[in-house]
Amino acid sequence: MATFAQILGALLILAAFTLTQRGVVTPRSLTALLLNLAGSAILAVVALGGLQWGFLILNTVWFIVAAWGMIGWIKTRRAAPAVP
Repeated sequence: MATFAQILGALLILAAFTLTQRGVVTPRSLTALLLNLAGSAILAVVALGGLQWGFLILNTVWFIVAAWGMIGWIKTRRAAPAVP
């Protein structure tokens, strides 16, 4: 199960990276943020379970940055005027 979770988490982050590099999404798009958020959360939990400290630090920071981006995305949408 841990191997499946590692692969899933990595694929989510790599999907965000690939889509961003190909210009399909922007780094601050909802898609990229959600993929990074989910992927890093999965990998951080796996790293914690295996006591892999470097991997845990990397993915925890990745998660925090993605969450910070998500908060900014939400604030931007709330501040936007309603379209009639």
